[in-house]
Amino acid sequence: IHDAVRPLVRPDVVRRVAQAASRCGAAIAAIPATETVKEVAEAGRIVRTPPRRTLWCARTPQGFHRDLILKAHREAAAAGFEGTDDSELVERLGHEVRVVEDHYDNVKITTDQDLAVAEALLRWQESNRAN
Repeated sequence: IHDAVRPLVRPDVVRRVAQAASRCGAAIAAIPATETVKEVAEAGRIVRTPPRRTLWCARTPQGFHRDLILKAHREAAAAGFEGTDDSELVERLGHEVRVVEDHYDNVKITTDQDLAVAEALLRWQESNRAN
């Protein structure tokens, strides 16, 4: 599963996610968190700071055995549950989801600023290929 807002995905990531999903049933591309993340409650009160070494930012592509992802979507729909990504639906079933390290340039383009970053990355990649 891949979304069009990540057009800079590299073929090696697609291949590695597919291989991991084939072996384990479920795998996603992700990058290690580089910023400190805070869990925040009402009125902006910080509840806790999870250890960064355990945090990864989920991305696409995400790969699943067909029967598993269909079951995950059916059960989520029946429960009225809307996850933030497909892997969350599979996690709800208690199924293990593996992480495949992505490249940082697989950026999500949803704002004008994101587009400018993606364009700069493409220019940088092109100049490195020329050298």
